Amino acid sequence: MASASKFQVMTLTDAAAERVCELVDNADKPALGLRVGIKKGGCAGMEYAMDLVEEASPGDDVIEDKGAKIFVDPSAVLFLLGTEMDFEVTKFRSGFIFKNPNEVSACGCGESVSLQAADLGAHARN
Repeated sequence: MASASKFQVMTLTDAAAERVCELVDNADKPALGLRVGIKKGGCAGMEYAMDLVEEASPGDDVIEDKGAKIFVDPSAVLFLLGTEMDFEVTKFRSGFIFKNPNEVSACGCGESVSLQAADLGAHARN
């Protein structure tokens, strides 16, 4: 069963929430929302990972914001704490953008990042 934390791990902009809802509504199979996690990869060491969710996994942190539902992989919570998820469309690309205070550096192409775990003490004081 999914758990709800006392503070929200991530926030979504209006554009991100709208795109998540579009993805869920247009999925080939019934979907509950979008899972966001972190995986090893890319030249900076880590990449954001996203998949449609058919059913919640134990330990998922569930965020419901602006009509969208995000499931945060439990192993990624400390790396995503305080992150704002956005969606942008430019002349050359469209995609989700993560404004993550735990990001230490990013590669030149913007596909991978280096992250550090969030300071839980700082978030508890806020």
